[in-house]
Amino acid sequence: WRAFVGGSGALLKGTMVGDVVIVVSLLSNVVVVICFLYNPEIRKQVPGLFILNLTFCNLFLTVSTMPLTLVGLINKGNPGSSGFCQTVGFLDTFLTTNSMLSMGALSIDRWVAVVFPLSYHSRIRHRDAVIALAYTWLHSLSFSTVATCLSWVGYHHLYASCTLCNASSSDTQTQFIIYTVVLHSLTFLMTLIVLCVTYLKVLKVARFHCKRIDVITMQTLLLLVDIHPSVRQRCLDEQKQRRQRATKKISTFIGTFVVCFAPYVITRIVELSTPGHISPHWGVLSKCLAYSKAACDPFVYSLLRNQYKKTCSDLANKILKRSSFNSSVHMTESHVGHELPLLSQ
Repeated sequence: WRAFVGGSGALLKGTMVGDVVIVVSLLSNVVVVICFLYNPEIRKQVPGLFILNLTFCNLFLTVSTMPLTLVGLINKGNPGSSGFCQTVGFLDTFLTTNSMLSMGALSIDRWVAVVFPLSYHSRIRHRDAVIALAYTWLHSLSFSTVATCLSWVGYHHLYASCTLCNASSSDTQTQFIIYTVVLHSLTFLMTLIVLCVTYLKVLKVARFHCKRIDVITMQTLLLLVDIHPSVRQRCLDEQKQRRQRATKKISTFIGTFVVCFAPYVITRIVELSTPGHISPHWGVLSKCLAYSKAACDPFVYSLLRNQYKKTCSDLANKILKRSSFNSSVHMTESHVGHELPLLSQ
């Protein structure tokens, strides 16, 4: 948020951008939770558990670490006591790791659904989803607990936030380097590999089905000699849209993950070898890009899907109907109350 700090005006703009990210993240993730609670069909689906876990991670990040980073930017220092900052750093490590692994679990679920559609329900059950979520929690708790017990969490001036920080003792510096490399290898790198492998296989299957549909469409167009040119062109346009739709979705899943998390992870790795040579503006920007993933996830994984769109539409219509009904009842009561004295006269 303060990537272009050059004065108080730039700081004000940075905090405004931070406020927007926090508000968008909070509102969008709350809407996802409301849709999950309102629609029983979403609750029955296995991916709903992964999305719910990801949503709660994003919500806790939004209300805990993001505002404190904003405070750290404004105060140019630790937003609280040492113990408080360690707790926030624990949450930052745990929630970020958990959210990454949840994205990997979602990609595996979609791969099974597309590649093995007939046996999906026998391969992916709620019990399997619970086991996968238990692993994500155990994985995240292990790394965040180790960092907290070894005092490797605290206020980091480069990122203006309570997060993992370099060990002050030279005796444990090597251990911290090993820990950081292993953490990002088993979270960011592992999740990225899973995303690429699963979604590229999904794209391959989607393109295969698109080709089959295109062949059938072209055969139909050749048989229908008297078809109007506009109808023929519309069919060809739909073919092109089908091919592009799958590519856009896969690019969004992988692209948002890389754009949001890669700068922060790379900065973390580079910092191990060249501490003090990284611009604090870049450090804060990379951290804020990682935070922005919490605002992107509801749209990438949930709210742009037809099922969630329909649920949001039903909720909006229900609220509008109730408000219009209440207003009409209020107007009727006021009208009757006004007419009664006239009738008595």
